[in-house]
Amino acid sequence: MPIRRLPPETVNRIAAGEVVERPASAIKELVENALDAGATRIEVQADGGGLTRILIADDGHGMAADQLALAVERHATSKLEADDAGDVDLLRISTLGFRGEALPSIGSVARLTITSRPREGGDAHQITVEGGDQRPVAPAGFPGPHGARVEVRDLFYATPARLKFMKSERSEAMAISEEIKRQAMAHEGVAFTLDLDGKTTLRLPAEHPGDVGRLKRLAALLGRDFEANALLIDQARDDVRLTGYAGLPTYSRGNAGHQYLFVNGRPVKDRLLQGALRGAYADFLARDRHPAAVLFLEIDPLYVDVNVHPAKAEVRFRDPALVRGLIVGALRHALAAAGHRASTTVAADALAGFTPHTGVASGPAWSPSSPSAQGWSGWQGWAAPASASAQIIPGLSERSARVEPGYAPASNDGWPADAAPAAADLIDYPLGAARAQLHGTYIVAQTRDGLVVVDQHAAHERLVYERMKVQMARGSVTRQALLTPEVVELDPAEAERVSARAEELAELGLIVEAFGAGAVLVRETPALLGDTDVQGLIRDIADDLAEHGAALALSERLGEVCGTMACHGSVRAGRVLSAPEMNALLREMEATPHSGQCNHGRPTYVELKLADLEKLFGRR
Repeated sequence: MPIRRLPPETVNRIAAGEVVERPASAIKELVENALDAGATRIEVQADGGGLTRILIADDGHGMAADQLALAVERHATSKLEADDAGDVDLLRISTLGFRGEALPSIGSVARLTITSRPREGGDAHQITVEGGDQRPVAPAGFPGPHGARVEVRDLFYATPARLKFMKSERSEAMAISEEIKRQAMAHEGVAFTLDLDGKTTLRLPAEHPGDVGRLKRLAALLGRDFEANALLIDQARDDVRLTGYAGLPTYSRGNAGHQYLFVNGRPVKDRLLQGALRGAYADFLARDRHPAAVLFLEIDPLYVDVNVHPAKAEVRFRDPALVRGLIVGALRHALAAAGHRASTTVAADALAGFTPHTGVASGPAWSPSSPSAQGWSGWQGWAAPASASAQIIPGLSERSARVEPGYAPASNDGWPADAAPAAADLIDYPLGAARAQLHGTYIVAQTRDGLVVVDQHAAHERLVYERMKVQMARGSVTRQALLTPEVVELDPAEAERVSARAEELAELGLIVEAFGAGAVLVRETPALLGDTDVQGLIRDIADDLAEHGAALALSERLGEVCGTMACHGSVRAGRVLSAPEMNALLREMEATPHSGQCNHGRPTYVELKLADLEKLFGRR
């Protein structure tokens, strides 16, 4: 079969498949055009999941009549400019769009209408493209002083095969909503409005640029719980800056749907960034839990390649190890600064489990009259009990088996008055004063404005684990020599990567050396791992080095072993603790980072405010 040159219309439709995969991707391109045009207000309307109609209206600088015809030509753009030698620098791209493909791609598969009025003044004009057929530019009405209105009708009508692969209207509408949320997160200074099938689903006013305005925007999109449990991230290294917010470990999710990453204001999906996020929370979350985070990376455009894919959702870094190290270090620094703090949702979940009762199953000992105007606490006229014995609740008048520090009984039994600080002083600590131990597992402490319930085993497990991590950081990991050095065969490139990181691996207790072109020799392994699968360990390390540039497998395995050892070396559930022991545990939790959650991301304590308790009993 002879080689033929394809018609321009066919070429455009093939290319459009890479840029416009679904309605949400078309909206992404159009919104980014509006942002590049300096818009401060963007309105988005979509009907029928975006397949029937899409409208993007903005107040940007707009386009003159002679620019409209160029705007719908392939690879025509205002965002790249040639130098005196006629060369275009593709290494310093500072705009969201730059390829000049979005508008012609949409126009080749749909009915596209662009109406615009330039900021410099003049009349508004309009251009229409239907299935690649371009109409002449003509005068048109425009509701604002300047900006653009881009309307897309019957998306993919010119490519019926692509139309068959679209999901339901509801699924497409959800994808559109998610795309607008991502754009709104990255540009808190821009007002966004989203209407789906005539109903306003999102209305976000412009916020003041900066951390406060950004957190307010994120709270509107991700909920007030994220705002209450988010940690501020702001770290820089070698002219690369990372900002944003990350959730506490106890504010984790069942999937990675609440992880948003931006590079120079561009929403991206990058495996390196996601792997760094996972690595930063490796000590705090179980494998089936995922942190919530919104991270913004600011980097010189010269050191990041955004021209990887037409959709511009993937990026490539010149120094990926630097970027990954910055993300992991910044997140761990923020988590350490959070101390023993746990998420506010823990208390909310605990309160939801309480069920108010007005009596016991066998019937009330007495029958109250109707509540008075003062509420439940103002009840009057209790009916007389059947007998005096009915008023006595067993155990209520007996002395508690747990005597608190600072209590000096008349006799010499119990704790001496000077055994510890007075309870009145202890309740001013963040985790309060220990009052009792329930079921040999839970410590109940009183704070100045509420109470705290601590899982003693989970709390002590975290404390032991953190001590072990400090010991590992202060000196080299104890190693054990193999009786027979083990040879691990790898791909030559993998073997070279592992051998090149021999010094780093030695710090973690693993001694390796090159053994020919496609193998490494393992002489010693970390003693913490015991009798480990050396072959599997080295292969996992090689995979990590290929994907992330760091030996995550070894560090994670050491972390898992430390976690297991901490679990076995901590205070077990069921052990009765004395009052000084309970208070000592509370004080150590307050002084230890990450003590608000165990090694698996579960909370170590629940704090209930007095106001919450009063609501349970109808006092509020």
